[in-house]
Amino acid sequence: MLARREYSRAELAARLAAKGGAPDEIERLLDELAALGYLSDVRFAHAVVTQKSGRFSRRAIAESLKAAGVPPAAVDGALAEHAPVDDEALVALWRRRFGRPPADDREKARQVRFLQSRGFSLTAILRLLREPPVEPDAGP
Repeated sequence: MLARREYSRAELAARLAAKGGAPDEIERLLDELAALGYLSDVRFAHAVVTQKSGRFSRRAIAESLKAAGVPPAAVDGALAEHAPVDDEALVALWRRRFGRPPADDREKARQVRFLQSRGFSLTAILRLLREPPVEPDAGP
């Protein structure tokens, strides 16, 4: 399983338990994998933050890591090292996905729902839609 992608210790333990492994055997195996450097919650946290940066808010990334059983220290370290500022990520995602202000209330609601689903706060989203960023000039 570890050859395909990184797993948190808790995720891997749950998958092995689902396959019928005994809890004491699973813990012993996970300890051995960690000692050999094959399993690392810190490395898992960095991989998730790198993968989700620019598409999700810091809050959403942190929640997904906590749900995967990553210790808070590893979450904070990975976010401090890799994650962009939420405002910058919000503007970049909005530009990639929509690129222009909503034409009507229905479109506005669609944009708000999408951005909220990515973990951005309603206040920040409404501020963005009230004052959309100006497209940088594509000079000659």
